Amino acid sequence: MTTVTASTSPTIMPSTALRNNVLTRARRIVVKVGSQLLTDQRGEPDTRMLRRIAHQLAALVERGCEVTLVSSGAVAFGRKTMAIPRRPKDLSVLQAVAAVGQTRLMDRWHAAFKQHDLHAAQLLLTRGDFEDRVRYLNIRNCITELHSLGSIPVINENDAVSVDEMRLGDNDVLAAFVTNALCADALVLLTVVDGLQDDDGNVIEVVEDVASAQSFVGSHRSALGTGGMATKLLAARMVTDAGEIAVVANGRTKDILPRLLDGENVGTVFVPAARRLASRQRWIGGAVRPSGVIVIDDGAVRAVAEQNRSLLATGITEVVGNFEKGDVVVIRDSRGREIARGLINYPADEARAIMGKRSSQFEKLLGRRAYDEIVHRDNLVTAARDRLATPDPTPNQMEPR
Repeated sequence: MTTVTASTSPTIMPSTALRNNVLTRARRIVVKVGSQLLTDQRGEPDTRMLRRIAHQLAALVERGCEVTLVSSGAVAFGRKTMAIPRRPKDLSVLQAVAAVGQTRLMDRWHAAFKQHDLHAAQLLLTRGDFEDRVRYLNIRNCITELHSLGSIPVINENDAVSVDEMRLGDNDVLAAFVTNALCADALVLLTVVDGLQDDDGNVIEVVEDVASAQSFVGSHRSALGTGGMATKLLAARMVTDAGEIAVVANGRTKDILPRLLDGENVGTVFVPAARRLASRQRWIGGAVRPSGVIVIDDGAVRAVAEQNRSLLATGITEVVGNFEKGDVVVIRDSRGREIARGLINYPADEARAIMGKRSSQFEKLLGRRAYDEIVHRDNLVTAARDRLATPDPTPNQMEPR
């Protein structure tokens, strides 16, 4: 067994135990399939592969799982329809090709799921849908209702309307956002390789520390897709930091999805953090792009990271950026390490005015009564530091966490 861990990490349960105690209990699952998996070696749409994946997803539904599919392929299917040999680089052309291909892609999923008496439901999303709190909750509510109606949500980024500043950039990342929005138990990233490989070409069975695994990532990116293993590691880190398991596996392996949920030792599993974040914490800690940085001293680090206390102005040594009250900020220590993220109670100019000061001085400095806390502990999400070292004694439940 090959395992990638951090040098200071706790003892992690072996691959088999991790799969049997966590992955086999997953009931709310997000599966992502890439463009390369849905096309053959000539770049032609591979309808047979699409049907095989639909068959496996239907089998999971039959087991009682709630399955959400994140499907790439709109651009690849659109290129074929419009006889365009390569992925367009011009944004307007790319958007047009995606618009044409998305309808063809959904036609294929609709036909494949219909054979199993399931409906394919299309959701096209952008980053802005996750950053806005109301839309974020609407995504979760809509998908939950679709599951109850016997549908498979099929999600893709809305390439036809996305602009650079609102793009997620890759469907691996989109799948991680969806996983966290749903508080799903597992994210499965299906690709065309057997998993993350080490320098000798051996599949790494368990990854405890994603940062330590970065050295094994090559620069290869498929001609049909946008990402590669690097974006899969990013997605895995987003999900495991929230407390859920992630897997990278070969979608061309026969019955890969049922085999994974049976605990079979296939693919690469990424170890979840020991703590499981609630939905609101996931939104603060991962969905919203931070607008600034707060640097704090060692005493404040201990209070926030170890004692679960609010961030006070006395511990702040630097304020970076131009943010407003209610924005998400990153909280770092003096060495630049991220300690937490949180919703700040003050705009940047006021935060600078009161940093290092006691709350009793705020009214004189600001000319009004103000919050004692710069970031209240209820609005703080600390960085994940530990990973699951012992089996969860109870199965994950279907109810929202």
